[in-house]
Amino acid sequence: MYRRSAAAAVLLAAALTLTACSSDGGGKADAADAKPKPPAASSVTDPADASAAPVAPGAKPTGPVLPDAKITPKTGSFKPNEKQYLSGRVPEKTDPAAVLQTGQESCQRVERTAKHDKDAATGAIVAGEIPGAKDAITYLCPEQKPILDAASKGFGDGTRQSPAAGTYRALTQNTTCTWEAKGKDGAVLASGPETAPKAGDKMMANVPPGTAEFTSTGCYAWIPA
Repeated sequence: MYRRSAAAAVLLAAALTLTACSSDGGGKADAADAKPKPPAASSVTDPADASAAPVAPGAKPTGPVLPDAKITPKTGSFKPNEKQYLSGRVPEKTDPAAVLQTGQESCQRVERTAKHDKDAATGAIVAGEIPGAKDAITYLCPEQKPILDAASKGFGDGTRQSPAAGTYRALTQNTTCTWEAKGKDGAVLASGPETAPKAGDKMMANVPPGTAEFTSTGCYAWIPA
């Protein structure tokens, strides 16, 4: 009787051991399956996260905009000139204060640059390096109007069709600046510089009447001399 009981105990212990091993393996698999997995990528945008299409700094949006009556800051109020600047410029679902800030930053860039070098500020506007400078100056920093006026009479480096005849000054000290004026028939009417410029020399170009195309390289921007 004792031997049978002992044998039964041995068999029972072996069975329990096998069951435990099987249970551990399954537990590990279940635990692995239970670990959080990263969400699957989805191209569908949550409507709650939808926002207006990005707009280039200083540019007016082409899509729906906030009506003037709804252009209000979260706190305080906008000044009359700020409201004028923001009119037709704030995309739907966009904070008007953020749009105003882009204009203020453009003004700050013009002001800082002009303080040290007015030609550099003028050239930056002509070359389009200060986005939205025209409207920003007109409404937000009108004291910089002389810089804008000078820039409005100039044109950038590259090719200019039918420029007004006259003498122009390049807003650069780059000694590799070259230019050429051609007539309607493609004949070269004038070109320069006539002599190799030295560092610090003013770069000038004389555009004769009848110029159909003015091309320059390395000259940055031109304004009437």
